[in-house]
Amino acid sequence: MGRFLALFNGAADEAGKAELTEQQQTEFIHAWASWAQANERALVDPGSPLYAKKLVTAQGVEDFTDAMTGYTIVEADSHDEAVRIFSGHPHLGLFAGNSIAVVECPPPPG
Repeated sequence: MGRFLALFNGAADEAGKAELTEQQQTEFIHAWASWAQANERALVDPGSPLYAKKLVTAQGVEDFTDAMTGYTIVEADSHDEAVRIFSGHPHLGLFAGNSIAVVECPPPPG
């Protein structure tokens, strides 16, 4: 069983997000809850939104923005199975261009 990190990427700008109605937001939350319930055996960490972001380098720390909007961690028998888990996620239909990166997280060596 492997562990996989899903990084949710949002395609909407602030104006696009502001156009979401309360009804659409409620429907999305319910669809996400249904997805989570259907995949609860695979969920290691249901995740959360990603807000304030800091980039740490040898030169210092700076704020940054990007398209990452949230994360989830699942366990699956294969990378392909992990990808299938997210293939019907409601995030993909919320805004045109939304995507989910599914990254394998092998255990540390040793």
